Amino acid sequence: MLDFRIDTFLTLCEEKSYTKTAQRLKITQPAVSQHIRYLEEYFGLKLFQYQGKSLTQTLEGEKLRNFALRSKADWYSLEQKLQKQQKNQHLSFGATLTIGEYVMPDILKYLIENMPNTSFSMLVDNTETLLQKLKHGRISFAFVEGHFDKDKFTTELISNARFIAVCSPKHSFAKRQVSFDEIFTQRLIVREPGSGTRNILEQALLEHNQSIESFIDIIEIGSLGVIKALVGQGLGITFLYENAVERELLEGTLEKINLAEFDVVREFNFVCLKDSYFIPEYLEFSTLVRNIANKGQPNDIDLC
Repeated sequence: MLDFRIDTFLTLCEEKSYTKTAQRLKITQPAVSQHIRYLEEYFGLKLFQYQGKSLTQTLEGEKLRNFALRSKADWYSLEQKLQKQQKNQHLSFGATLTIGEYVMPDILKYLIENMPNTSFSMLVDNTETLLQKLKHGRISFAFVEGHFDKDKFTTELISNARFIAVCSPKHSFAKRQVSFDEIFTQRLIVREPGSGTRNILEQALLEHNQSIESFIDIIEIGSLGVIKALVGQGLGITFLYENAVERELLEGTLEKINLAEFDVVREFNFVCLKDSYFIPEYLEFSTLVRNIANKGQPNDIDLC
């Protein structure tokens, strides 16, 4: 269990206010100050500083924060393992919506059929939220898409995926070459900010000196199923990973837009906290997922 003063320190890092930290932890403001003063005296370092009216961590404070978050996450994982030890092994991880819906079912099927002593919980959310959950120890690792700071995590490539534009088979864009400038005359149906799919699209548009705001109309929806249904009804176009619309393309309910000057391939990545004590164990699971995702044969792994 981490020292209670470390919890105060981490909360102050988030809230950037002694008053809000005290309210959140249900302690007095002098108690917050006392906890921080104790840590600064113990380490012999200044952990916080004011820049104008804003409270920020010092360089040493940021180092302690990163270490404390990693330790807290490892402690949570260990706690889960010890609680489950008499019953079974437990895995708690996250996946983005695309990966969760179109890659993980085969993985979960393998777990259920071949690892009966392993229970698991999978959180499906956008990349930004999953990375925050990972930092705070609510999940042990995640499978994400989109852009993120790889220097802050241990990562492994799971697979590469092609990113394409799609429309209704009855749309005027279907079955013809479409210039890049033409797409901005259409309504764009897109995921919410923070999702890996949206981040990929924003980056691709930026490379053409455009943005999502360049489209004449934008609808934001947090469900891939709803997005595909609306596009299939001719209410707009969207951009998705090809494996997320593989069935619809085969069935002819959606059509790939033959878009000029648009060739985007992006990574699906495994992510866990850097320097975590459990990295070797997590990387074994990453290897399993990579083998299944790339249609290979899963290797036997031991996650006990």
